[in-house]
Amino acid sequence: MYMRRLFSLLAVSAYIAAFPVYGQNLSREEYIMKYRETAMEAMRTHGIPASITLAQGCLESGNGNSDLAVKANNHFGIKCHNDWKGQTYYKKDDDPGKSCFRKYRNPEESFKDHSDFLRYRDRYAFLFDLDITDYKGWCYGLKKAGYATDPQYAANLIRIIEDYKLYRYDQEVFSKAGKNPRILPPSPNELMRLTELKPAAKSYFYRYSPDRTVYTCNGVPYILAGDMDTYESIAEEYNLFTKELLRYNDLKKSKDLVPGTVVYLQNKKGRAHRHLEIHIVKEGDTYYSIAQKYGVRLKRLYKYNGYKDGDILHAGDEVFLRRHR
Repeated sequence: MYMRRLFSLLAVSAYIAAFPVYGQNLSREEYIMKYRETAMEAMRTHGIPASITLAQGCLESGNGNSDLAVKANNHFGIKCHNDWKGQTYYKKDDDPGKSCFRKYRNPEESFKDHSDFLRYRDRYAFLFDLDITDYKGWCYGLKKAGYATDPQYAANLIRIIEDYKLYRYDQEVFSKAGKNPRILPPSPNELMRLTELKPAAKSYFYRYSPDRTVYTCNGVPYILAGDMDTYESIAEEYNLFTKELLRYNDLKKSKDLVPGTVVYLQNKKGRAHRHLEIHIVKEGDTYYSIAQKYGVRLKRLYKYNGYKDGDILHAGDEVFLRRHR
């Protein structure tokens, strides 16, 4: 009986050491051990060095012990901004009065949002063209992009990375990527080239119109409308029914074609290209224009984003291009 009780006490002590109870401060070492796998997963899915995610988490959340981290599960100090539709938390910060911060259901949501925040905003895009093991370049790049106002921000991140050898997690993921390059995603700039004009590899559609260039987006062939084109004339040119062509382009009835308009010649896909998960809305964007840009069916786009009739997009909004967690 004594041995059984002793074993139980040791087991409970070991569990508490690995996962401290609410209200008990985490040390920096404990924080790193607790979230290192989450950070390495962010490196595999978003291309952000694990060392950067961990160092920012340590610094921004006080090793998970800050008021913002404990009460709002916000480990990266991300404010609400105009596009945030989730729960909010108000606290005093460097600005006068109280600022609005994002509130999450759990820390893992905070890590995922941090990864999305860096990967899908234009001002951080240049970071992903750096070598993924260049943690110093990332630290200085984050400061340059305005992630924080502290003039010592980059130096503080580098100190944490080097003091706790966080770069070893980058090297672990990177070494595996050497054997399987698909482990790490392409940079956002590389991915956006997938939506640029790209002549179709197959010549199937050329037999109907040898003088017209056919392009592909998301594996779906399309043409650019000319001065005299109509949906009716294009349908006839490519041996399609007009209703068929309209359906391919998410239209119920024909309308005037502006020169340069994308006209798909086959059904668009149910989701965007792999790793193209989010589009940050720019002025003038609509769900329809985004669906055409990425070669995704409009109904699927509505479904991924919980669209309700009459919803309007605003600059800075996030639009999901694939099913998201």
